[in-house]
Amino acid sequence: MSPVLAGVLQLLALMAALALAYVPLGNYLARVYSSPKHLRIEKWIYKGIGADPDTEMRWPAYLRGVLAFSVAGVLFLYLLQRLQGVLPGSLGFASIDPDQAFNTAASFVANTNWQSYYGEQAMGHVVQTAGLAVQNFVSAAVGIAVAVALVRGFARSRTGELGNFWADLVRGVVRVLVPIAVVGAVSLVACGVIQNFSGIHEVGQFLNEHSMGGSQQWNGGAVASQEVIKELGTNGGGYFNANSAHPFENPTPFTNLFEIFLILLIPVALTRTFGVMTGSVRQGYAILATMATIWLSFVALMMWTEFAHHGPALQAAGGAMEGKEVRFGIGGSSIFAVSTTLTSTGAVDSFHSSYTGLGGGITMLGMMLGEIAPGGVGSGLYGMLVMAVIAVFIAGLMVGRTPEYLGKKIGTREIKFAACYILITPALVLVFTAAAMALPTPGDSMTNGGAHGFSEILYAYTSASNNNGSAFAGLNADTQWFNTTLGLAMLLGRFLPMVFVLALAGSLARQQPVPTTAGTLRTEKPLFSGLLVGAVLIITGLTYFPALALGPLAEGLA
Repeated sequence: MSPVLAGVLQLLALMAALALAYVPLGNYLARVYSSPKHLRIEKWIYKGIGADPDTEMRWPAYLRGVLAFSVAGVLFLYLLQRLQGVLPGSLGFASIDPDQAFNTAASFVANTNWQSYYGEQAMGHVVQTAGLAVQNFVSAAVGIAVAVALVRGFARSRTGELGNFWADLVRGVVRVLVPIAVVGAVSLVACGVIQNFSGIHEVGQFLNEHSMGGSQQWNGGAVASQEVIKELGTNGGGYFNANSAHPFENPTPFTNLFEIFLILLIPVALTRTFGVMTGSVRQGYAILATMATIWLSFVALMMWTEFAHHGPALQAAGGAMEGKEVRFGIGGSSIFAVSTTLTSTGAVDSFHSSYTGLGGGITMLGMMLGEIAPGGVGSGLYGMLVMAVIAVFIAGLMVGRTPEYLGKKIGTREIKFAACYILITPALVLVFTAAAMALPTPGDSMTNGGAHGFSEILYAYTSASNNNGSAFAGLNADTQWFNTTLGLAMLLGRFLPMVFVLALAGSLARQQPVPTTAGTLRTEKPLFSGLLVGAVLIITGLTYFPALALGPLAEGLA
């Protein structure tokens, strides 16, 4: 079987699996966040944290809950890392330096999972399981909660209430993430992913006595349980430094495809949830069609540029395989790379820095879109809905009519919130990148010069500000400058947009529905999906084209 055909068959199998899960999971998520009943275990949790799950919150109260919970998470994870050296079961792991502890705490609470440390060499089992794995669950649940609050803003009228943050948070963990993660972890263990609490131990030669020169030391760990939630919650932090390219995390082509399925599962299903909760499943299909168009286009473009590399030696070898695992090949690596950068996952099964110039640019552009196709767990849906508000506003300007979306008028107040949302992350990316390139010290962290070296810096801040977490390799980000600035970019890139999303939700929920007339833009039609795709690409292109021209485009054209 040719590598190209193998890649296409993997793509078709992935799409079929997502199609089978779409309706049942999307409907289930809608029931989870609409049910008035609380499970017994949920009642125990509410009692323990002192929350009343039946109290409706307006957007400022909902936001305070998000921020208070996240601040507590940053402090807890920071202290856990600083005290690692004295914790029971630390297995000789040292405490983490303050700047790196801040960076890691901000990273995992912000659902970014950027790692400036070597996973198996720096973090012991206590921090990995009680700290990082827990944040993988709760940070994902926070993203879903904010998305559901925005959906309620569209669905409700003449009220400013958006639900209860604590109820949404707990339900996301207890009813959604934990059950799927348990099934997924068992599946990964059955396929060869390790799950233990063993310490460092020596293993023999992998190939023969001439190839390795001696044994190597490897650390065990509860890898399968963390691997499944890192993908399912679009987190991305690897138990091992090699992330999903490590055979203990991702041993076979099947596990590779299964992990891509986990990455896309909830973001795709949430479009169905949106349609069900707003009373029009066709609106959900329109959003899904927009996401699918962008995702498929990026996958096709990535496969083309990696299979048809212009170097004669690489063409003879079947494509650009440098930096990719042979057990996954170009097809599996390309699908993974596009899926992880078009979502806020950041897990990698290959080195994105080793991709062709245009291939590396595709991964960066996926993040620059705002990771909305299908995006992160929760963040992808609310990001795309904000872009839909912008698209409706543009359509209204073209026809001279007051823009409306799902029966809600998009006025001055709403468009200001949407505009602030889309300006935050580009400002963070471009300002921090410019500062790093202008100052003398940050440039010392670049392995490469020229366009590729600039791409290393641009990729790092794009990844951090958009809460992705993948790296372009070659950049030594474990410095005080990068640990601090990337940590700030992750926190600001995660929580400032949430402020405007919740403010928009509150504004929409207070409105009285506008009746549909002959002049109303039909936002469930293919025409609107096309308009939305165009708006996403044009806004991103106008914002980032100069930066891309200095990095991946210059390298690719050269």
